[in-house]
Amino acid sequence: MREKIKIITANKYFKERFGQKVYKLSLDAGCTCPNRDGTLGIRGCIFCSNGGSGEFAASRNKSITSQIEEAKERVESKMPKDSTSNKYIAYFQAFTNTYGDAKELKAKYLEAAKCPDIVALSIATRPDCISDDILDIISDINKTCPVFIELGLQTIHEDTAEYIRRGYKLDIYEDAIRRLDERSIDVITHIIIGLPKESEEMMLQSVEYVKDISEKCENITCGIKLQLLHVLKGTDLLKDYNKGVFEVLTLEEYVDIIYKSLAILKDKVVIHRLTGDGDKKLLVAPLWSANKKLVINELSKCYYV
Repeated sequence: MREKIKIITANKYFKERFGQKVYKLSLDAGCTCPNRDGTLGIRGCIFCSNGGSGEFAASRNKSITSQIEEAKERVESKMPKDSTSNKYIAYFQAFTNTYGDAKELKAKYLEAAKCPDIVALSIATRPDCISDDILDIISDINKTCPVFIELGLQTIHEDTAEYIRRGYKLDIYEDAIRRLDERSIDVITHIIIGLPKESEEMMLQSVEYVKDISEKCENITCGIKLQLLHVLKGTDLLKDYNKGVFEVLTLEEYVDIIYKSLAILKDKVVIHRLTGDGDKKLLVAPLWSANKKLVINELSKCYYV
């Protein structure tokens, strides 16, 4: 039987920072991605669906305010009846949310920040898509409304990065972290567990790297999202999966890697995610991940707060 590991969960961190439990509202800023618009490619990352990781986001055809109200209704319908939470983080999730016209993005960020009950912004992006203009905008907003920048690193291994069509080298991520740290903008790094051709040792090396980077930062709180690799319909990853190029992790394998990851991270990095939801309409593998209650129960045996 495993000895549980003490960690800092996002739930605990947000409660301490904002005084109560907060929920994320998934939004779509109408952005694209250099991996899709022809700058780097047109097919996206190998694992990315047509929704650009924003399957749960509100419609981009609506205003940010309308998206927030719509997302609130969805979240509130799932809350416990006795919940008193009324604070939210506006999560710009779909595609690359710093990749676009700076003035237009500024207007959308500010619209979200000024909405009632929004206590922070979380902006998902790529390390190679953070211009100085965008940094200036985010830095100004961060003075009155906390901003988290979510960076899709996925892996530190260049061969894997090339295979998944990430489109940038590791030093680009390191430079983005340095620039964000200089401006006191908190960071959440995404790592995918179970990428094709990666051993357990390689996956844990990526986790160790994020922990080491966080310890070098002087002005920011660093977080991590550990994401299970999902094979989704409509992705190039599915083609390789169907060819037998790789196998997905079993639940037991995944839980074991997460446990070892938490032993590395412990109370040094805020844990924002331990798995992740694949859209059940698109999910091909691993099918066990669709049983969210089962997965959460198994992962909860690994840690305490």
